Amino acid sequence: MADSELHSDLVVIGAGMTGLAAALFAANNGVSTIRVGIASEIIFASGFIDLMGVHPISEGKIWENPWDAIDALKRDIPDHPFGRMQKESIRCAMDQFLASLDEAGVSYRRHPDRNTRVILPVGTVKTTYAVPESMWNGAVALAEKPSCLIIGIRGLRGFSARQIAQTLKPAWPAVRHAQISFPGFDRSTEVYTEPMARSLMLSETRRRLADTVGPHVGNARMIGFPAIFGIQGTAEIVSDLENKIGLPIFEIPTMPPSIPGLRIKETLDAELEKKGVRSLLQKRVLNVRPEKRGFSLEIGGTAVEHIVRTKAVILGSGRFIGRGLTADRKRIREALFDLPVHQPGARKAWHRRRFLDNRGHLINVAGLEIDHRFRPLDRHGRPAFDTLFAAGSILAHQDWMRMKCGSGLAIATAYAAVQSYLEQSA
Repeated sequence: MADSELHSDLVVIGAGMTGLAAALFAANNGVSTIRVGIASEIIFASGFIDLMGVHPISEGKIWENPWDAIDALKRDIPDHPFGRMQKESIRCAMDQFLASLDEAGVSYRRHPDRNTRVILPVGTVKTTYAVPESMWNGAVALAEKPSCLIIGIRGLRGFSARQIAQTLKPAWPAVRHAQISFPGFDRSTEVYTEPMARSLMLSETRRRLADTVGPHVGNARMIGFPAIFGIQGTAEIVSDLENKIGLPIFEIPTMPPSIPGLRIKETLDAELEKKGVRSLLQKRVLNVRPEKRGFSLEIGGTAVEHIVRTKAVILGSGRFIGRGLTADRKRIREALFDLPVHQPGARKAWHRRRFLDNRGHLINVAGLEIDHRFRPLDRHGRPAFDTLFAAGSILAHQDWMRMKCGSGLAIATAYAAVQSYLEQSA
């Protein structure tokens, strides 16, 4: 038996970037919103916000201007979700989302009409659209190539300062590395990013870290660290460390769990609560029933804990990790509404013979077909429900990972889905 019955104008299904963005845009427009989902994918977020970086995938063409890339994409793949949006709407989505993060204390930097080259955890380089303020000096250093020190931390897996420096050195001779023990942590055991990030929220830890790094500085003009500069108050932590060390510093993403991803999650979770969004996190939609004026959703862990009655739903549940899509030996299924999924005709066509095929695998463009209002289509090509919308990676005809458009796709399509809901409910 459910503990409570809740009512809302809109339910957002999904606790990743798409769900966060959709709930934020809805709340900013005064929509009574409930958000439900398990926040799993957000720990993989590097903190960089890609918009559009690579097209065509088969050629690996990297674009300096993401808006030019979107123009080319829309010509070549008109069914891509960006093909359903005007560029000005995509710009508006990005501007509003980044402004909301900035107001909440998580600042980003960008060049409005070009991508920025940034450093990855293994020392390789990629292009992205918006860069956390705490990582911006790294982009500047990569472009200008001053004498730079990369700090590694003993016991931190998946982040090798030595590898980063060696990978970058052919194009950046003045980069070097040093390995330190994090203050207050046992140097003989494995250490983790989240405890270090929370420890750096203390002034004493920052003082000890600066003292530990000091003997390694030498002629460095900038210093890069793993991304551990706090989960809240990152700007203050960076400023304090720069004052204590006496040089500009920057973060480099680590392998998951991602502190920049947790920053976005915890910051927007708090903002959504302030705006009146009810979040049922670490819960799933166990069953959904269409009703005359919307939907009834059964929500809980293993048993039903809440019945939610809502006028509309935005499906931002992701693909396989988020469990928006499931697959058996024969076909891919949408998990909640049993909506038809665009997919290869036969199981053997899901993957190409070569794992690293430049064209990607066809399973990566599987997903929901939508109309111009971001409503999923039924088997007859008509909207399955008038007030059901979809956004994010669950949509068909996009390979967000290889196209380098993941966060941009999540944010822009969440904006489009909310706008469609607002127009329909007006």
